[in-house]
Amino acid sequence: MSAAGPPDVGAEGAGPPGAGGERSSLGGEPLPEDHAFVRDLGRNAANHVPLTPLSFLVRTASTWPSRIAVRHGERTFTWRAFESRCRRLASALAGRGVRRGDTVAVLAPNGPPMLEAHYAVPGLGAILNALNYRLDARGIAFCLDHGEAKVLLCDAELATVARDALAMLDREILVVDLADPEGPQAEPLGALTYDALLAEGEPAFAWPGPLDEWDSIALLYTSGTTGDPKGVVYHHRGAYLNALGNALAMRLSPDSVYLWTLPMFHCNGWTFTWAVTAAGGTHVCLRKVDPAQVFRAIGNHKVTHMCGAPIVLNMLVNAPASARVAFDHVVDVATGGAAPPSPIIAAMESMGFRVTHLYGLTESYGPATICEPQDAWASLDLPTRARAMARQGVAMPTLEAVRIGEPATSAPLPADGATMGELLLRGNTIMKGYLKNPRATAAAFADGWYHSGDLGVMHADGYVEIKDRAKDVIISGGENVSSLEVEECLYSHPGVLEAAVVARPDVRWGETPCAFVTLKDGAGDVDGAAIIAWCREHLAHFKAPRTVVLGPLPKTSTGKIQKFVLRERARALPPG
Repeated sequence: MSAAGPPDVGAEGAGPPGAGGERSSLGGEPLPEDHAFVRDLGRNAANHVPLTPLSFLVRTASTWPSRIAVRHGERTFTWRAFESRCRRLASALAGRGVRRGDTVAVLAPNGPPMLEAHYAVPGLGAILNALNYRLDARGIAFCLDHGEAKVLLCDAELATVARDALAMLDREILVVDLADPEGPQAEPLGALTYDALLAEGEPAFAWPGPLDEWDSIALLYTSGTTGDPKGVVYHHRGAYLNALGNALAMRLSPDSVYLWTLPMFHCNGWTFTWAVTAAGGTHVCLRKVDPAQVFRAIGNHKVTHMCGAPIVLNMLVNAPASARVAFDHVVDVATGGAAPPSPIIAAMESMGFRVTHLYGLTESYGPATICEPQDAWASLDLPTRARAMARQGVAMPTLEAVRIGEPATSAPLPADGATMGELLLRGNTIMKGYLKNPRATAAAFADGWYHSGDLGVMHADGYVEIKDRAKDVIISGGENVSSLEVEECLYSHPGVLEAAVVARPDVRWGETPCAFVTLKDGAGDVDGAAIIAWCREHLAHFKAPRTVVLGPLPKTSTGKIQKFVLRERARALPPG
């Protein structure tokens, strides 16, 4: 992302300085009980029901029962059949002892079981824990233990890492094997298959759902800024609203066909798991992002929408001609993370894609801001337009407010495109908090705002632009990598004296960890390759540095490592 902000294009529709989509609330004292607009006007079963994305499935299945809900390889399910499968799963889990407040974990690529779990598990008032299948066994074991998972649905391809993770626990978890015809077959992890479990359930099971919209619906883990993952908890209300915000912002409709190039474990698929259903569109599942499969799906199924990290865009742009399929309609692509460079945007547009830049975090259910295009941008040259499009933008329709504020006080800062502050968020689509971590929750919600830890500016047209990451989190292929966790691993190497990790720009992954290391005297023949191998042995592979620079580290007079110097050195390295 360019260090200098784009010109204030489209400023004729800009709000006052500091607005940035922020909406005010008058607050004040509640009305007395005997006020005319309070007396005899209470909530009851007729006028108040908890908001929950479960209602999207009920409505869509009754409205379009025979339309295709899900495609996965050669398999298709209508909305009537999909709802029946979700209810069977909920019924079977209940029969196996899953109760309100229990956690059900899923370790699987995109496919019908993962999507069905997004309805069946919340339908019981239980909490869905979609696990990052890129984690190593220790990371998965931590999540299962910390989240107190009662059941694990596990894809056959991931059976080995799951088996190692389960061996680290001191309690039993009911394991359900997911055998996907589209995936590799492997030795079963448990004795119960997914099909056998569904057969235990009732297709018309009346799931209880949430008692209150504040009830927890999902648990997701993010590494944050330390090596210990934080458990982010969502509620039904936030899931419902963020899904509707996505549907509105991305113009979903009953004719939409959504291709799952984004892992559903990412913020519950940025809540598109529920948004597509709310619109009555079609889910097209894809186990992994392969350019040939993506283009083929677009051509065969008339895909209209997809999401993914910038790496997905890079893969499509750089796909060989033999993998590409021409299509005659526009495909909307939402991307988040590092801003796509102008050549990527131009190449995507030439192939028939329309790119929308989003910003969000696990703590904000995925998309929190969107770079809404202004009419005036269409006449700009590509570099200028790309700079405008690369900004993080304005609040999503269902987020209450976005602010660039003073980190210590949350006070608003001038919308001048230059004054740096912390990106702060507020609204119903912000997490409940971190599971079993009240200190981190309180810090995240200081002054009544969610503190993202990202530093940026507010432009005069109300669009925010992130300039740096206060937390030193590296976003690699859409995944958060904690620099502190990698540094801890480096320091455990017997030959490492000092280490610091920063982000290095990468043409494929957006960013990758770059390690600067000072070796101990007598370290022998330790080199960069040996250090990378050490990290790959002790960390999930996507967290391991791809670049190691040996030598002394720059420091302040007090001995603090100057990471800003290292960031500049990393940026100056030849493109990865």
